[in-house]
Amino acid sequence: MMAAKLHGHIYDVVVIGGGAAGVGVSVALKDAGIDNFVVVERFTIGASFALWPAETRFITPSFATNSIGMLDLNAIAIGSSAAHVLGVEHPTGEEYETYLRALAQYFELPIHQHTEVHKIAEQGDSFHVHTTAGIVHTKHVIWATGEFQFPRVRGFVGSDLCRHTATIESYRGLPGEDFIIVGGYESGVDAAYHLARRGKQVRLFDRGCPWEDESSDPSVALSTYSRERMRDPQFVANVELFAHTPIAEVERVGAVYNATTHDGKQFQTSVPPLLAVGFGRGPPKIAHLFARRDDGYPLLSEHDESTIVPGIFLCGPAVRHDNQVFCFIYKYRQRFAVVAKAIATSLGLPAQGLEVYRNWGMYLDDLSCCGQECVC
Repeated sequence: MMAAKLHGHIYDVVVIGGGAAGVGVSVALKDAGIDNFVVVERFTIGASFALWPAETRFITPSFATNSIGMLDLNAIAIGSSAAHVLGVEHPTGEEYETYLRALAQYFELPIHQHTEVHKIAEQGDSFHVHTTAGIVHTKHVIWATGEFQFPRVRGFVGSDLCRHTATIESYRGLPGEDFIIVGGYESGVDAAYHLARRGKQVRLFDRGCPWEDESSDPSVALSTYSRERMRDPQFVANVELFAHTPIAEVERVGAVYNATTHDGKQFQTSVPPLLAVGFGRGPPKIAHLFARRDDGYPLLSEHDESTIVPGIFLCGPAVRHDNQVFCFIYKYRQRFAVVAKAIATSLGLPAQGLEVYRNWGMYLDDLSCCGQECVC
């Protein structure tokens, strides 16, 4: 990892975000022959992963890259493997941070840490990126900040009385004996599992029923890893599931929190209910630089570029194309080469180093896929 200079230089690319998307697309930029770029990170490399609850692990299993050409599901650079670096199959957030740091150092990525971006301004055919370290001049911007920084905390009356699971450092020692969790997808099941393992009583509410969804798409149904944990005897004994039971309101009366469902039923708990309802639909700071789809996600060109501000690209879990959802690392990493090639082509570079991505079954030229709702 190299120290990055921000002032007195015009970059070909500024990558905003030093997490999985930012580090991964930066490696792809180097493979495309682009050296004149810088990565701007608000905190430190992989900081968002380090903020996960201590017990939370990747639901997608890691495995070392092997002779038949399979790429570790959690790898973000060809030839690398989180499993090989960490020696674990389901990394914690803190362990994955270590993997990202190792990649940044190995590839000598030019990263400027502890630098927050305030705004991006168009200046003719280039951009001024306003940061806490000054203004950075660039021809292209890649926004790769992920979603974990933007937990969804609104959605019903009294949601401000709840605590989002993204703000929990550890389930060990979390005060309370009876918990209400709003949201029954991966993070809700994860929270319920760890609390149940500590003998806590949990009531888990969801507007649907993801634990019974038969879809093989992990973006709409629970992963095998979560389903397996739901069969744990302590989960079965301590967790009560409420399917098709959305919470309409939470209010506090004295020391008690009342959660009211849409059909008027009330449930009480002595601690703030936990929100496990996911994260925002795209980065709010640059929402004005992208047109919006009907579902609220950024509208992108076939090269993941803004359709209204040429030169601004998006990488990470907020990427959507038609009904294709790229929300997991092994999905959105397939778009790194697309972005890198588009920028390299605009700079007049051949991007020959990206051909290896095609050999690994990753996208270069189009959006063809297996025909499922989610790229898998």
